[in-house]
Amino acid sequence: MKTLRRWLKRSAIALALPAVALWITWLLLPKPELLPPGAEFSHVVLDRDGRVLFLSLTRDGKYRLPVKLDDISPELLNATLEMEDRRFFSHHGADPRSLLRAAWGAVTGQRLGGGSTLTMQYARLRWGLQTRTLWGKCVQLFRAAQIERHHGKREIAGAYFTFAPYGGNVEGAAAASLLWCGKSAHDLSLREAAALSVLPQSPTKRRPRADGTISQSAKSAQARLMARLRIARGEEQDAMDAEFTLRPIAPPRLAPHYARRVASGKTTLDLAQQQTIERSIADFLTREHSRGLHNAAAILVHAPTREVRAYVGSAGFLNSNIAGQVDGVTARRSPGSALKPFIYALAFEEGIIQPHTLLDDAPRRFSAYNPENSDRGFLGPIPAGEALRRSRNVPAVELLSRLHGGGLDTFLRSSGVKLAREPGEYGLSLALGGAEVSLEDLAMLYAMLADDGVARPLIGSRNFPAPALSSGQRMPGLESPGCRAARWLTLDALRGNEPGSPRGLAWKTGTSHGFRDTWACGVMGDWVLCMWVGNFDGKPMPGLFARDTAAPLLFQTVTRLGLRAKPTPRPAEIVDVRLCAITGELAGPHCAHRTAGKFIAGVSPITTCPVHREVTLADGTRKIREFWPEHRLEQFRRAGLPRVSVADLADKTRTGPPPRIISPQPKLTYAIHVGDAVKNTIPLEADATADARQIHWFAGTHYLGASAPSHPLMWKAAPGRWHIQAVDDAGRVAKMSVTVVAAQ
Repeated sequence: MKTLRRWLKRSAIALALPAVALWITWLLLPKPELLPPGAEFSHVVLDRDGRVLFLSLTRDGKYRLPVKLDDISPELLNATLEMEDRRFFSHHGADPRSLLRAAWGAVTGQRLGGGSTLTMQYARLRWGLQTRTLWGKCVQLFRAAQIERHHGKREIAGAYFTFAPYGGNVEGAAAASLLWCGKSAHDLSLREAAALSVLPQSPTKRRPRADGTISQSAKSAQARLMARLRIARGEEQDAMDAEFTLRPIAPPRLAPHYARRVASGKTTLDLAQQQTIERSIADFLTREHSRGLHNAAAILVHAPTREVRAYVGSAGFLNSNIAGQVDGVTARRSPGSALKPFIYALAFEEGIIQPHTLLDDAPRRFSAYNPENSDRGFLGPIPAGEALRRSRNVPAVELLSRLHGGGLDTFLRSSGVKLAREPGEYGLSLALGGAEVSLEDLAMLYAMLADDGVARPLIGSRNFPAPALSSGQRMPGLESPGCRAARWLTLDALRGNEPGSPRGLAWKTGTSHGFRDTWACGVMGDWVLCMWVGNFDGKPMPGLFARDTAAPLLFQTVTRLGLRAKPTPRPAEIVDVRLCAITGELAGPHCAHRTAGKFIAGVSPITTCPVHREVTLADGTRKIREFWPEHRLEQFRRAGLPRVSVADLADKTRTGPPPRIISPQPKLTYAIHVGDAVKNTIPLEADATADARQIHWFAGTHYLGASAPSHPLMWKAAPGRWHIQAVDDAGRVAKMSVTVVAAQ
């Protein structure tokens, strides 16, 4: 008995020593990194609703996304474990029963399945092991033990579902679900899960085919797996189980410029709005292709949040003919007149003008700067709101010259716009596009105008670049109470009745120097849409104007997006008044034509109309006359809008006959030689009373110039029937008609 006890004790010790050694070895196993060093993953960009916009390749040419166990559906996990490793959650890296079964199958020549566990398969993928040899299998077992010793089952499963091969260059369940099923791994059905789970065993043979067919190997594997899954779930076999096919979809490449910029993650982009704008641009360029327009860009911003909802960098990312990979949203180019609204907003806020203040649209020189309007003409005195709406250049430059504190230059820089030159170097040319800005800059500025007046950077995602601000700091803008009213007046002035313009849209266009770029920015309710039309090669296109290109595209896109205006509360500082319709000042007792107007109480310059006055004529009758300053009278004349009260109106009691036209003669027909600098002129001459100093000549509504009485003014006439007027400086008028023909 003692001998037996001694033998049993020695046997127990003999058995315990290896177990203890194995346990100690287990404890001393070095900890490996679970993921391969330098592992790369595809960048995936999602829209605001989680829809995939863009999926990139890794540098080793794979579609691979990181996966956690919570990211995949229970059906995929169950199907994979049923296929590969039923006892995954109970073993420590190796499953003795599976190994013995595999060994017996090798000895007997039967196909009893492999002995590799999910952990062993991941170890092979992690270290790139060759496991067809005994030594390779031993290394695989060691590595599996290492992994199990230091990492949890959920981590290991996540790593496997990240790197498992699913056919072609697709690795991991997340990428496979997206590219083979068109959905997230979390949303897979049982049949989809089964179809994916059979791929890692033979990814080359079983991978989905482009034509939608399925290999016999994949079909048989799916049928066997579905049968086992149905049994495990206590369900009856479905005849459709073996016929499910995976249909490859093209890797998502939506909003490529935006995706390249934000890199990865969930964004603020709205896929539906993005695709609507892309279609609108494509349709527009198809219509305008014959004009040489091949490209466009756009950005849509939700003003209250500053979120970017659509971002189109070009008309075709892969179109090398238009340099499609250039990002037109960030490209800096001359904006033309697109910055004018901010000049007017600052002028409203500073109390320089109100919407009906008359501005001079007349030839004007500012030191060495001589601005012109795009139509090379001048409209004379024009209300400020109309000058903004009609984008007149001279009034905008004149206003900019009157702004304080650095004017538009300082405002742009303080709002976050990066200008290439030093402060003050642009001068007055800034009003007409002298500085280069981006479409993103314009969207930020118009969002400020549409919302709270605070210049805040746009939000695209957590990776969207934005200016660095210190804690609690905000970029300045048009945010004071006075500025709030100025913003309201500016937007009100920008709402016009242009044909095709959606009702309620406040919009402004810009045409760059040299006719290279056209811009259109619109505010509709809470939305800001800015668009650029042109070509990236920068070649001039004479005759290209934003009102004919970018504006129609803006109108079309706003309509297709279904953007709606919303009532904008009028600031308390805005006051309703009755104004003289002629001068834009408060209507006086002698102003016959009146109109409704608005101004900022305590800020806007407002006086009673000084032009309309009552005078007593020599015969004792009382009349209302216009007393215009001389410079305004000259502007009216140049613009073809003569005011008959052109004399020094303090002398309105002068009497006498009107001028007498000497030349041309009404009964004669004048033949001119078109193109001959000498023979195409007709002298205009008139006699006048002694108190007349000048004769002003008009052909229809065209102002021809002035001459002294009895001194001719040479008129370069064109063929036609002309109504000639001679007006002296007392307002007395002589009229006649003359016929001009081209000489044979």
